[in-house]
Amino acid sequence: MSKSKTSTIAVRGTAVSILTDKNGDYISLTDMLRAKDGDFFISDWLRNRNTVEFLGIWESVFNPDFNYGEFAIIKSASAL
Repeated sequence: MSKSKTSTIAVRGTAVSILTDKNGDYISLTDMLRAKDGDFFISDWLRNRNTVEFLGIWESVFNPDFNYGEFAIIKSASAL
């Protein structure tokens, strides 16, 4: 079982979370987006078809329990 560590850094006065594990460091995009435009920007970004497609590819590569059927429903809803 791998151990991970969470820490924060200050970027222009905003706390941004960093998760570190044996594979590397992961910076929280959510923290950065909240600092820029708030929660509205995040929800708008998540409705973008390109974002949804990227997240689907990411999950299919890194998540062995990825639910392709459920993702197809989400992906078709993002095409509005």
